[in-house]
Amino acid sequence: MDQEDVAMRDTKRRERQAGKELPASRAPVELGHRALENTDSSIGLCGWLLVGFSVLLMLVTFPISIWMCIKIVKEYERAIIFRLGRILRGGAKGPGLFFILPCTDSFINVDMRTITFDIPPQEVLTKDSVTVSVDGVVYYRVQNATLAVANITNADAATRLLAQTTLRNVLGTKNLSEILSDREEIAHNMQSSLDDATDDWGIKVERVEIKDVKLPLQLQRAMAAEAEASREARAKVIAAEGEMNASRALKEASLVIAESPSALQLRYLQTLNTIAAEKNSTIIFPLPLDMLHGLIKK
Repeated sequence: MDQEDVAMRDTKRRERQAGKELPASRAPVELGHRALENTDSSIGLCGWLLVGFSVLLMLVTFPISIWMCIKIVKEYERAIIFRLGRILRGGAKGPGLFFILPCTDSFINVDMRTITFDIPPQEVLTKDSVTVSVDGVVYYRVQNATLAVANITNADAATRLLAQTTLRNVLGTKNLSEILSDREEIAHNMQSSLDDATDDWGIKVERVEIKDVKLPLQLQRAMAAEAEASREARAKVIAAEGEMNASRALKEASLVIAESPSALQLRYLQTLNTIAAEKNSTIIFPLPLDMLHGLIKK
């Protein structure tokens, strides 16, 4: 039992050293990446014979074959060279000048620049059973050219399809109010999901944005009616509060005027002055109620 325990500990130690103490979720992926990039370039005896024949053919037709052997890779590109179907040791080549052998070597150029694409509008049923149409935009780039060529047929098409399904899956767990108000959180969740899923393809998702959320016409009308009713209710409350404050101010003013009868006369003269300033031809003279009572008694 002691020897078995020692052997198990040695095995685990070698695995940790190979993984360089990576997290449990990332260590298998990183080890797979390194194994693919450092593929064995052994092509066997027959392969070496074909390579030697290719070199001999290049030397015989040297003035012409040189133009077929020299390739140039731009600054934003990387070249994956296949020799007899195997990726050459060292992974991607470039940027700059490199040589290939005719007949035995082939290469694929991979664009390393950031690529953007629009997510077509997706009909999504939200958590509260509302159908909405949502579209977005994704920014990504090829981080590992070797994985993007060897692990998937078409990395661009796969990323586009995955972005559409991820958008539907993420929005299906949200309410309508959350979709309208928490776009940044939804975009961040989509970016994390896409980045984890495309890591084996050598793709790095840099940014995801939600462009537009389209609601059904009936729902738009219902929300507009709800918002209009809410605004009208607030307007009525504000008007009622204004009337209440005005009545309190009038009550206080009447108490002040009741304490000083001359204040009423001054207010009357001020009102006449305001009417005269507006150039009106009609002037209203208020009569005291006491005078009217006296005339009625007579």
